[in-house]
Amino acid sequence: MARDPAPARTLALEEARRIAVRAQLLDAGPERDAGDLPDVVERLTLLPLNPTDIVCPSAEHIAHTRIPSLAYDDVRRAVEVEQSLVEHLGPHRHPMEAWVIGVRATADLPWLTAIGRSPSALHPSAAAWLEANAGFRDRVLEQLRQDGPLPQGEIDDAADVPYRSSGWNTDRNVAMLLEVLQIRGEVVVAERVGTARVWDLAERVLPPVEPVPVEDAERTWRERWLRACGIARPTHLGDVGEPVCIDGVRGEWRLDPGAAADGFAGRVALLSPLDRLLSDRRRMTQLWGFEYALEQYTPAAKRRWGAFALPILDGDALVGKVDAKADREAGALRVHRIHWDVEPDARLRAAVHDEIERLAAFLALRPALP
Repeated sequence: MARDPAPARTLALEEARRIAVRAQLLDAGPERDAGDLPDVVERLTLLPLNPTDIVCPSAEHIAHTRIPSLAYDDVRRAVEVEQSLVEHLGPHRHPMEAWVIGVRATADLPWLTAIGRSPSALHPSAAAWLEANAGFRDRVLEQLRQDGPLPQGEIDDAADVPYRSSGWNTDRNVAMLLEVLQIRGEVVVAERVGTARVWDLAERVLPPVEPVPVEDAERTWRERWLRACGIARPTHLGDVGEPVCIDGVRGEWRLDPGAAADGFAGRVALLSPLDRLLSDRRRMTQLWGFEYALEQYTPAAKRRWGAFALPILDGDALVGKVDAKADREAGALRVHRIHWDVEPDARLRAAVHDEIERLAAFLALRPALP
């Protein structure tokens, strides 16, 4: 007679939070330097790439919170000079929210490319459009081969079939083709000039890539995603991880096999609004009860915390937001207000002020506090 499966073990909420913080390298772990950047990005799976400079572009900010000694240009140098990192766009149809434009470890390209070239990588309409534009694809690749690297604006728009969408991408033929080919690992952003992308053939910029079997690649992705989260809902994870429950939180979760909260030591950090610790807003609410939204596109009169408020991490707790703006003309990181979710003691106030000064120094600005 078959036995009933053993019930999932239950973690304390504090333990789950600490596992999540440690998985994102936001605890007081070992000191890292710029040479550790590729390993850090591999561990996180990506640095989301949003060049918005209200405070700090997301990739640089997230890297800085994990490697405080990092210089501002180190991320771009790793992409454009060392090629230890690569700007990458994930498949449109992949179900996990982390498949966005980001900076990833070049060492991950074998499984990233395998998924990007799988039949399910593109939406059927995008796949049909690419097939209808086989000649356009060949002409763009030949232009890059002969004249690249090229800014996007210098690549000829000779589409056989214009791109159509329900949004603003209609007739953005060159941009959409390059992004589809980027997903497939055929072209790459060789550098950025400001926010403008300069494109080249991937084979000319990056080391040779031999894609792994797609089934292995997809399992690797699920395992790596869970490792970067520490603990996550089972959606899209298949059988990866250990089923667990969290005290006081409904439903089942999955725990990374290597995750633990033992010996946790915390620190204070100012997070990017796009930080992976809280990019899943539902998980953020369930684990921390933290009320937060990116208000960059919210009318100023309706903002609660500021256009690009920085969440404050204190150990395993999210305790407030810093409303700041980089005023580069004046050479200042202006802090308009600190919104506290807790009553801060002297230690926490001092630590947050130290982090503001550290971020300002990273941006080559002076801190300007209220």
